[in-house]
Amino acid sequence: MNTRHFSILLLLITAFLLPSYAKASGSGDEGLNVKEVMFHHLGDGYGWEVPFSHVYRIPLPVIVRAEDGSWHCFSSSRLSEIERVVDADGKEKTEAVPKIVSITKNGKEYQFVLAHHSKHSNKVVQIFPLTTESDKKAFLDAEAAVAASDAGQDAIVDGYVEFDGTYYKEYKPLDISITKNVFALLIASVVVTLLVLGLARYYAKHTDKTPRKGMGFVELLVDFLYSGTIKSALGDKTKKFAPYLLTCFFFIFVMNVLGLVVIFPGGANLTGNIAVTLVLAVIAFFMINIHGSKHYWKDIFWPDVPLWLKFPIPIMQFIEIFSMFTKPAALCVRLFANMMGGHMIVITLILLIFIFTAFGAVATGATVVVSILFTLFMLALDILVSFIQAYVFTLLTTIFISMSTEDPHAKHEENVEHLSIEKGTAATE
Repeated sequence: MNTRHFSILLLLITAFLLPSYAKASGSGDEGLNVKEVMFHHLGDGYGWEVPFSHVYRIPLPVIVRAEDGSWHCFSSSRLSEIERVVDADGKEKTEAVPKIVSITKNGKEYQFVLAHHSKHSNKVVQIFPLTTESDKKAFLDAEAAVAASDAGQDAIVDGYVEFDGTYYKEYKPLDISITKNVFALLIASVVVTLLVLGLARYYAKHTDKTPRKGMGFVELLVDFLYSGTIKSALGDKTKKFAPYLLTCFFFIFVMNVLGLVVIFPGGANLTGNIAVTLVLAVIAFFMINIHGSKHYWKDIFWPDVPLWLKFPIPIMQFIEIFSMFTKPAALCVRLFANMMGGHMIVITLILLIFIFTAFGAVATGATVVVSILFTLFMLALDILVSFIQAYVFTLLTTIFISMSTEDPHAKHEENVEHLSIEKGTAATE
């Protein structure tokens, strides 16, 4: 049996077996919450999901600062426990049930919980029991105010969190936990470092040979970016900015590719997180403006336009200063939107299988085949998009740096000198 026949057989088996699993997973009175499932996969978390399981997670350290200023560190596995529960249909299933983490330090007890019915949903909060009469009265007043509003019965009472049918006063601590996204950033940094150091080590040992296979691909990317993009735009300033620009490309590219991998150490939606792309854009903002030439700043505060456009009302100055921020903002939103969109399309295609269980096994089987084929196509396309988005971010950053560091006077003198050399050569001939 060749590879093509095996792939077709595997697809057919999946088309027959997955509908029954989808029907079982999507059963119940509440049905499938598409929004919750989608943002659960795209969002951050205090643990790393184990493949093909929504219950078990690889624990990560939770580091929080309590209300009194004390620091606490514990494993995210303590935030929940695995239990066998009975659903609405009377079937037993395994679920991760949240629980309170109690820590005793210096004779004082601290309680933390992963909030759900709270303003700080899916975040670790410190909780305080409503023990005094004043605390209970304050809660009842807040609850009555919410009930009197148009928020509905399931509205959140600000400042309080519900856990296991009981309300507690909550405090959002300073949270510097090693979440899934933070750990994924560390993994991406290690991968980029190993790639770069591996290539440098190879050239240190083999000065007269080019690398092959994986390192050859890395060397090809470096040469493509350095010679074809960075050097052509920055000229004699290439060596100054090339390390940052190359690191920027490989870091984004590795994060994009790791986000497409389902199992650990992949699966984290880093570049689909606007906080990550915002930090990359802020770094680009400082790189562009800190190294800006005198001509760059002169064009911002006193551009070469008619006087009435810049004085007494600084119209052009406002536009130029605004453009300083729109450039990195465009970098941030472009990368975030493209990568988030790709992940959402793939997840939506998979969720169609569970949505179509209501139409019977035939419809579900057909949906399985179509969804899997389109998902494989989108994943292959996302690999190309991962490279393109990393390259576009690096290319635009290179162009913005080139524009800010450009010195037209020095360029004019260089052109005059080049023209004089050409004339002297022609006269000699």
